[in-house]
Amino acid sequence: MRLQEYWGVGPKTATRLSESLGTERAVEAIESADARTLVDAGLTPGRATRILRRANGGEGLETLTTRDTRDVYKSLLDLAEEHAVTRHAGDRIRVLTPLTDTDAMRARLDDVMAATESWRALDEATQEAVLEAFDRHDGAVGELSAAETAVALAETAADSGVFAAIADLDTDRLAEAAVALRALDGDDRLGAGADDELDRLRDALATVEDMAADPDGVLDAVRSSARDAAEFQSAFVRHVADETGLPSGEVRDAAPDGAADAAGFVTEGLRSLATALRTRVDERETSVAADLRETVEATREELDAAVAAVDDLAFDVSLARFSVAYDLTAPDLVATETLAVEGARNLDLLDAGIDVQPIDYAVGDHDLDVPTGDRVAVLTGANSGGKTTVLETLCQVQLLASMGLPVPAEAAAVGQVDSIVFHRRHASFNAGVLESTLRSVVPPLTREGRTLMLVDEFEAITEPGRAADLLHGLVTLTVEREALGAFVTHLAEDLEPLPEVARVDGIFAEGLTPDLDLEVDYQPRFGQLGKSTPEFIVSRLVAEATDRGERSGYEHLAAAVGEEAVQRTLADARWDE
Repeated sequence: MRLQEYWGVGPKTATRLSESLGTERAVEAIESADARTLVDAGLTPGRATRILRRANGGEGLETLTTRDTRDVYKSLLDLAEEHAVTRHAGDRIRVLTPLTDTDAMRARLDDVMAATESWRALDEATQEAVLEAFDRHDGAVGELSAAETAVALAETAADSGVFAAIADLDTDRLAEAAVALRALDGDDRLGAGADDELDRLRDALATVEDMAADPDGVLDAVRSSARDAAEFQSAFVRHVADETGLPSGEVRDAAPDGAADAAGFVTEGLRSLATALRTRVDERETSVAADLRETVEATREELDAAVAAVDDLAFDVSLARFSVAYDLTAPDLVATETLAVEGARNLDLLDAGIDVQPIDYAVGDHDLDVPTGDRVAVLTGANSGGKTTVLETLCQVQLLASMGLPVPAEAAAVGQVDSIVFHRRHASFNAGVLESTLRSVVPPLTREGRTLMLVDEFEAITEPGRAADLLHGLVTLTVEREALGAFVTHLAEDLEPLPEVARVDGIFAEGLTPDLDLEVDYQPRFGQLGKSTPEFIVSRLVAEATDRGERSGYEHLAAAVGEEAVQRTLADARWDE
């Protein structure tokens, strides 16, 4: 396959990859989602990731219709990648995309849940041993890393469930192959430890070369113990043999026969010995390398199995750790058009360590204990009441399920969609913002396919007088196109009459805490119009005002919204003047 056939690989990028890696290896890196190899070849991490996403799931990227949807998608992958046990597992997580086939979603979900069950079944010590096995050999590449990791994993107590694939490998043969691969790894020369005899010869050669660089030192050491030429030659042989560990006969064979004087004898003898040792080192290295390659080839089938098993296990364990970290559960991937959750939690809030109130919510037809049958929901209620978080949580659930991953909910029923239109509140009356927003959220509704609309305070991008008209049109268009939708707004009363399949829900503020924080029940109340309850906000401003003039102003507002209500909220918060 030509490199330029991959999305994002133009002539310059193709040339860079070919020159750095060769076409075959570059194609292999793209097909196996090996971002590290592409980055080492000169691509930026972001570009490498974009290329790999398109190569390994480009069709699913069309689901991410808006910038806000893509932001949630990237945030989810960032959270999952934090639990990767190897760099390549992290690469594979980063290039996950929504799947376009429900069977593929179920297959991946089954794999992840099986891995999650296997991971949960390990005690803490075994989990640590598994993580250490992956981490210790992550610096190696390819077959060497797989062989060493497989051997290390086999030494842990993890041998069932997804770990059975490692237990089934012949780790004795893999250990032999790992030694051979480690010796053959790197440049053309074998590394230390590949062969004892080779190491002995190399050490001797290094010592002789050092002595040859200082012949006068050798001459002085030998001359002091010799009275004539014969004794000098014998002393030279003993000295060199002692220093190098070589047999005396090998040193004697290298000694010159007709040296003019003692200095020449030493110089020529050391030079001749070094030459002989280099020849022996080269011959031994060639022989050992051939034996090592034969060992590797003899275990080729086992090595290939180890590469696949370790790579898949690292990926599965990484996603299992992500699942366990956030207590994710398997959604029910249904054939109907629905998105329904019970006990759903927002992953970003969980990651920030915030105490999250689980919520139930739904649009479409389903079997959960949440209102069913309404294709569209209009969510209203208090400022800072978590309405946007509800939409974001629904987006997270839909995206994770679309990628075949578990979701942050006690139960979820999720249907497949072709477009996810998530639009956060953007407070601007700029005409350009209105136009760009309409260009973003409307076209997915006009195309063939299933669309999920999650739109937050659409009215914030235009003047209030026309916002209700535009939002009403968007809601009715969603219904007419048989899409699913949840819309957050403060203009619900201005949207009447809504279609029969649309429901109005509300989030309510219930008071102030003793610390004068707004107390909100984040669980939407179905079929009830939420109120912004400004008396709670005004109550807090009255209570916190330290300047007499400011306090007088807030008290004036208290009278406007209902002084009795303000005083009641202050009393509920046990505020004392």
